[in-house]
Amino acid sequence: MRRAEFERVVEEAIASLPAWAKERIRNVAIRVEDWPPAGSGLLGLYQGTPRPDRAGGDPIEPDRITVYRVPILRAADGVDDVREEIRITVLHEIAHHFGISEERLRDLGYG
Repeated sequence: MRRAEFERVVEEAIASLPAWAKERIRNVAIRVEDWPPAGSGLLGLYQGTPRPDRAGGDPIEPDRITVYRVPILRAADGVDDVREEIRITVLHEIAHHFGISEERLRDLGYG
């Protein structure tokens, strides 16, 4: 899958979020990069301060969610699987923005 199509699928995953989630992910930059940090094996990464840990509103700098294209393409079998892996990765990283832990995400089937 070419990068432009991959980015479009990421945008579709964000657009499919429930309204309450979309309203609360302001000040979050979501981007696509080809590769994660060396040796990490990540499909996505949340960087920022989870909402429950904030004292006094949003930080000046936006939180960041990065979706890594090449590892997702390698992990998936076919276009439908790529779309599902992107959806799960976006949900997983947005969940971190809301303060949901890795352990809880695994319990919910998103780990």
